[in-house]
Amino acid sequence: MNIKPPIYRMLQNLAFLFILVACANVEKATADDIDYSPGTVFQDCDYCPELVVVPNGIYVMGLGGTTEAENPRHRVTIRKPFAIGRYEVSFNEWEACMTDGGCDHDPDDHKWGRGTRPVINVKFGQVEKYLNWLSEATGQTYRLPSESEWEYAHRGGTTTTYPWGNELGINLANCKDCKSMWSAKGTAPVGSFEANAYGLFDTVGNAFEWTADCWNPNHENAPADGSARTDGDCKQRVMRGGSFYYFSKVARSSYRAKNRKEVNSYWLGFRVVRELP
Repeated sequence: MNIKPPIYRMLQNLAFLFILVACANVEKATADDIDYSPGTVFQDCDYCPELVVVPNGIYVMGLGGTTEAENPRHRVTIRKPFAIGRYEVSFNEWEACMTDGGCDHDPDDHKWGRGTRPVINVKFGQVEKYLNWLSEATGQTYRLPSESEWEYAHRGGTTTTYPWGNELGINLANCKDCKSMWSAKGTAPVGSFEANAYGLFDTVGNAFEWTADCWNPNHENAPADGSARTDGDCKQRVMRGGSFYYFSKVARSSYRAKNRKEVNSYWLGFRVVRELP
């Protein structure tokens, strides 16, 4: 656990208290005036995750899949736009929840630093507490993305191995063989690489991300409407995106992995979805 001196924590808590008051005021004043057209970037409060509106559309999930878990390929229809975090949720954003009493878990930063690095070492249930707090604080509905929403937003309209193409390239993301300054060493501050076509950052590498779906060994009988899969092994949840710790093959657009709900890791974080009116 990363222990702070008492005076440091007291000053930090006071700072976040002022931020949370501003957060509530901003949400009440501006939420009804947001332009929810695709590509719009907005926040519900100063310390809420920054969001981008993803358009509705149709795509083939699992396209390019080479393992059983990524098949069968199937068409998914996203009937309504939704807002998703531009970045993985950061330590700064998590600590706002801690300060307000909505989160009681102080995650270990693995001595890499906090601030704008993605929050890590958070279990599935702890993530749910954060989402409940954020929903209550803003009056909006926040949740984890479904697996199919995550892949749709990650691809950004592409059908390639990675959002930028079929070749890994050099220094385009933070994975073990991506040849970035953080590769195989630790997480990078969010937004350290270019965004995809929908305006999302860090969906390739950096930290694996929790999704809402229960684990199934493949896509057989998976929902075709973008909703989360609630059948299967719900003690384990789907993770997406790869991480700094794993090779690029784990960060392919269609790659799927699983993690037990009660387990956390220094290579696992999350991003949010905010439902739209």
